[in-house]
Amino acid sequence: MEKDLISREDKERLLLKVQRHLSDEAEVDLGRFEVEALVDLVARLIGPHYYNKGLRDAQALLARQVDQINDAFYEMERLPEA
Repeated sequence: MEKDLISREDKERLLLKVQRHLSDEAEVDLGRFEVEALVDLVARLIGPHYYNKGLRDAQALLARQVDQINDAFYEMERLPEA
């Protein structure tokens, strides 16, 4: 089973915000369980895209740092005496 990504308190606040937004902006009144199902659906559909983007960003950052380390090693190299 996957561990929850956000605390129960944070999820409750998120659900209330979504519920309020739907009511205020779309004039759609949903109960707590319907809002939770909607949020869970959106998380399942969109979540992997954000996760993969995070992985690509981390990979790019690591690659830049490895390049910097390689450059530092190159600068430290000593040439043999002629």
